[in-house]
Amino acid sequence: MLSRIAAVVVPVAGRLNVTSDTADGPGAGTILVANHTSLADPAVVIAALRRYRVEPVVMAAAGLWRVPVLGAALRREGHIPVRRGTARAGECLDAAAAVLAAGRCVLLYGEGRLPDRADAGEAAPGPFRSGPARLAAMTGAPLVPIGQAGARRLCSGGPVKQFAGAVTAPLRRPDLHVHIGAPLRLPRPLSEATLHIQAAVNAAWRSAIRKGDGICHL
Repeated sequence: MLSRIAAVVVPVAGRLNVTSDTADGPGAGTILVANHTSLADPAVVIAALRRYRVEPVVMAAAGLWRVPVLGAALRREGHIPVRRGTARAGECLDAAAAVLAAGRCVLLYGEGRLPDRADAGEAAPGPFRSGPARLAAMTGAPLVPIGQAGARRLCSGGPVKQFAGAVTAPLRRPDLHVHIGAPLRLPRPLSEATLHIQAAVNAAWRSAIRKGDGICHL
């Protein structure tokens, strides 16, 4: 349901352009790692993936499961809550491994947080956590970097500014671009793999900006 909604809403809110380093996009059972800049970017990335008939299971902050309506949808569709900083934090990786084994893709964010800035500008991905590398090591699943740019022009800043951005987006229709990279070969140990993933997502993000004809201010 979330993929279908994103595929309808995102093109209304902005002009979505999608490019990929591979003709067919991500394959079944792939770990998808994207840069995180806005509350709107999961919808943008999901809408882009749907063009390749990929409907991922999303790993997201557990607090979203407490939001009325949204939480019920997330539970019903099998998305994975991340309970960071608790004794249950590792459960999300086990759940993701099961999803990958079943042939579905998993979408997660290596930074694990939004950037601390109020303007609508873009910035390179911040430091990555080890989750994506740990999941790849656990499962042997291919990992594909994704870069997105423009989502901050849909929604960024404080609550009032976010609301105003979402309401006015269909009138402004900002340019949105998603670039899907090629599967990675990850080095060992875990720390090197994490840096490798971050560099690849950074490169995909720069491709999103470049191929989007400079849609965002750096």
